[in-house]
Amino acid sequence: MRPRWSTPSASTSASRPTPSSTAASRRGRTGSDRPRGRPATREPDGATATQYSYRSAASRGRMDELIAAAREALDAAHVPYSEYRVGAALRTADGTVYTGCNIENANYSNSLHAEEVALAEAVKNGHREFDRIAVSSGVRDGVTPCGMCRQTLAEFAADDLVVACDEGDDAVTEYTLGELLPNTINEGTLDDARED
Repeated sequence: MRPRWSTPSASTSASRPTPSSTAASRRGRTGSDRPRGRPATREPDGATATQYSYRSAASRGRMDELIAAAREALDAAHVPYSEYRVGAALRTADGTVYTGCNIENANYSNSLHAEEVALAEAVKNGHREFDRIAVSSGVRDGVTPCGMCRQTLAEFAADDLVVACDEGDDAVTEYTLGELLPNTINEGTLDDARED
């Protein structure tokens, strides 16, 4: 089971909400006012987000398709324990889209996350370059990939991978993978450790 939940920013008119105000609103939630079934997480300090309504931006047409694909994928989720459905749609550099959903297991640690299911299918089919991923939950709460999924994505994607988070009502918040996971562990990190 993956604890993933984030609260949409209160400001929808600003194109770039300040991370401190977004983080503060997330930190301000307590157990008593948190929606049931969704544990709280915080965005990393320093992350900047771009919010937009994809119906009002013609250039976002391809992202509209990714959000729709992520929403469709979450319908197949197997979530008997958390009842928290997540879908992901990952676009390769050549435009091919792979989708995934979360698949829970009674032992929890063997559960699969939507982003890693989509990535595994893409890698299995020979893809190693990606430019966007869209993530949606059944409650359209702007869910972001968890830390484990961020690290897994970083194995194959650059820091500029766009991560689009479905806020519902046609609103999307975008981050880059580098903003969500700064100073990632990568092959260079391991090479440096071997040299020491």
